[in-house]
Amino acid sequence: MDELIDIITSEGKPTGKTALKSEAHKNGWFHATVHIWLFTKDKKILLQKRAITKKVFPGLWDISVAGHVGAGEAILTAAKREIFEEIGLHIEEKNLIKIGTRIHQVSHPNGIRDNEHHHVFIAELKTPVSKLTMQPEEVAGLKLWNLKVLKETKNLENILLPRFHEYYVTVYDKIISHLK
Repeated sequence: MDELIDIITSEGKPTGKTALKSEAHKNGWFHATVHIWLFTKDKKILLQKRAITKKVFPGLWDISVAGHVGAGEAILTAAKREIFEEIGLHIEEKNLIKIGTRIHQVSHPNGIRDNEHHHVFIAELKTPVSKLTMQPEEVAGLKLWNLKVLKETKNLENILLPRFHEYYVTVYDKIISHLK
């Protein structure tokens, strides 16, 4: 879905401009996204299998929930909205723990230029996976994996991306610290 988003500077400051997501990706304009990693007390991580129709990384087992921040939308509001849209789960703001902001710059073979500030959250998943509702345009599957998968990405195929291994290890460390 092509949505209206705020354009930001490479430092993450507002420019006062908005554009369609497709325009931002075509021109490489920086914009904000949210990443939400859902974990369980017994050290599992929820990964979603991206729909095969996705323009980037189709069919990849990836972040629990991720999406773009809409124009004028608060970061936490976007995180809650994306969680509900993609997997049908309501999470209260107080249960979303921000662990950082990550600058992401990737040019894809299909011409999409992702220049994004990922606002990264972790949250405990207290709902059984069987009770979650997948948004078919976005999500082809949901599965709990051993949390260690975040540290083993260099040896796995179609599960996360080895080039972002350091990012996944950081998420792993933050979840482990939270569980202690």
